[in-house]
Amino acid sequence: QVQLVESGGGLVQAGGSLRLSCAASGRTFSSYTMGWFRQAPGKEREFVATINAIRWVGGSTSYADSVKGRFTISRDNAKNTVYLQMNSLKPEDTAVYYCAARRGPGTPRTRYDYDYWGQGTQVTVSS
Repeated sequence: QVQLVESGGGLVQAGGSLRLSCAASGRTFSSYTMGWFRQAPGKEREFVATINAIRWVGGSTSYADSVKGRFTISRDNAKNTVYLQMNSLKPEDTAVYYCAARRGPGTPRTRYDYDYWGQGTQVTVSS
């Protein structure tokens, strides 16, 4: 069982930056693939970014086209934490951002491939 707790959300102006953090419980964090998803009001939860389990493939990453070049996902296995650095934020990035964990390797982009979820953190970008 893995518990995930997100933090770092808030209100920011367009063009600004935020860094989200997701702290995970457990002793096998490095063997989990980690992902970030987001859900805007009235919309489906959508993929944002994922980072592979270090244990297998050295932490390869994948991003949604809408955030590529602006967002960066990273992980610190010593701290059991995954980060999402968000730069050049746009109003359309406004959503609740969720951290997710998947047992084993891969860079899956669908929510159904993940086994554990955090409670979410709100990100609001004003124009």
